[in-house]
Amino acid sequence: MIRIREMISSAAVALSAMTLAGVAQAAQCGNNSAGFDNWKQQFAQEARGRVGPTAISALMGATYARATISADRGQHGFKLTLDQFMAKRGGAAIVSRGKALKKSNAALFAQIEQRYGVPAGPLLAIWGMETGFGAVRGHQHLISAVATLAYDCRRSAYFTDQLYAALKLVEQGTFNANTIGSMHGEVGQTQFMPKTVLNYAVGSLETPSGALMSTANFLKAHGWSRGAGYQPGEGNFAAIQEWNAASVYQRAIAIIGARIDGDR
Repeated sequence: MIRIREMISSAAVALSAMTLAGVAQAAQCGNNSAGFDNWKQQFAQEARGRVGPTAISALMGATYARATISADRGQHGFKLTLDQFMAKRGGAAIVSRGKALKKSNAALFAQIEQRYGVPAGPLLAIWGMETGFGAVRGHQHLISAVATLAYDCRRSAYFTDQLYAALKLVEQGTFNANTIGSMHGEVGQTQFMPKTVLNYAVGSLETPSGALMSTANFLKAHGWSRGAGYQPGEGNFAAIQEWNAASVYQRAIAIIGARIDGDR
């Protein structure tokens, strides 16, 4: 899950990079592994004023994540049509399993809707699409993945923010030096980025209840209004758009969610 408004503006990226350089010379990004160790030393010097020794130690243990770079530069799924994307992601299977989970966890979803105003359908759609309802949560070294993307020149400013969030979470004890996540540093049952964990997590993201409540908290914080529709053009679709930058992903969440909720 990567938020849309944090990734669009090249001007914002440039401004963020200038801000990071305000106190000390910013660590220099790179496009291959050659400069990673030097960058890590430079970044650690900058970070020492913002995070403590436990986090710095975790950063220094990071290695260049080649699998993460390969995955980041080879994302093709979002170029599919909606029908192709739904078929590739197993939309029909997510609807079927989602309906069963909605029924078997009725009390939990009622509690979430009462607290956050978010119905079961879109939460189950996100849960199913992100991790197959918790079955696939990645096997990448989280700090290495996020540090590599912060070093990589393509989206350095965005992932620098994510790296600082990850290091703060290490300092807090939420993460540790060996935490495992997905290719871009996503964690938990619904795949929160580190900064999203820091801002919106409610309980443990490794449990269904914690992840679903956290996801509902995220959506509410991004404008979800109780009782409003969540299809394109309806009031809550904007909150779904904040969940993922790809329009095909956004529409898939809306369609799968509505089918689980029995609205279409």
